[in-house]
Amino acid sequence: MNPAILMKIMSAKNIFTANHPKFVAFLNAVFKNGIEEGTIIEIKVQKPGQEAVTSNIKVLQSDLELLQSLRELGR
Repeated sequence: MNPAILMKIMSAKNIFTANHPKFVAFLNAVFKNGIEEGTIIEIKVQKPGQEAVTSNIKVLQSDLELLQSLRELGR
């Protein structure tokens, strides 16, 4: 991977962590013991002055395989 791109990504991650420490702690707690097949992940987005939109996924084995491949790319 291009070192300049890697530095840019790391900088953006550090800024995100500084701006949203509770969210990062939440993600760390959730993913600490891993996610297993059958886990439901739900996300809700509410823009100012608008109704919330919610969606969810039930984690499949293929999702776990994709996440593992992404982890290996990041090493």
